[in-house]
Amino acid sequence: MTLNDGLFNLWRVLAGQDLVALLKVILEAGRYIRRFHEPPGMYEVLEHHARLELHDIKGRKATYFKDQQVRFLQDHIMAYQDQAWGDGNIFADYKCSPGVAVDRYPQGNVWRILISLRQTKHKNDIETFHIERVIEEGFIKPVEYFQARIDHPTRLLSMRLLFPLKHPPKQVVVMEQGTSRTLALNTSDIQTLPNGQTLVMWSMKYPKIGEAYNLRWEW
Repeated sequence: MTLNDGLFNLWRVLAGQDLVALLKVILEAGRYIRRFHEPPGMYEVLEHHARLELHDIKGRKATYFKDQQVRFLQDHIMAYQDQAWGDGNIFADYKCSPGVAVDRYPQGNVWRILISLRQTKHKNDIETFHIERVIEEGFIKPVEYFQARIDHPTRLLSMRLLFPLKHPPKQVVVMEQGTSRTLALNTSDIQTLPNGQTLVMWSMKYPKIGEAYNLRWEW
């Protein structure tokens, strides 16, 4: 049953004054309202800042940073789940704060990392998680990408990509993986820092749930 079907049924039962059917339609409409207005899951993401620093011109070593501010939507939350994917040794080093990484396991092409918070979180509590991960042999191809996946309602996504000294990219674009749509980068989004490194910045409000956003570059 779609929302349009529900509205049509509401008009039909009102015309026939079938009160029992009317109550059923109202309950069904309530389910749709809750579905679209209540964020799913244990938390929503207020801010998601992802950063990748490439340390050498061959892409053999990089450091990934994630700062994610979340608001919990349920009581009695004691764990947070991080995720990781990509080529090479994606767990050459792993650090997180707050909490302790107690387990990790593969699920398809994604690794899930279970972080014990060592405290209990309640509805409307806000916490900021900091992740730092060293990647080896992960960006060695002529064309590479830095990806952020949206698996919770998110208000703000920002991505930063820092290239090694004296090795700027030939081209950088932003792509939505699900739609293959290319998003424009402004001139101000690509900057040369005082030390000569190239910094690419991109941000988006309310990115789509289930979508993956790629900073794709050629070098």
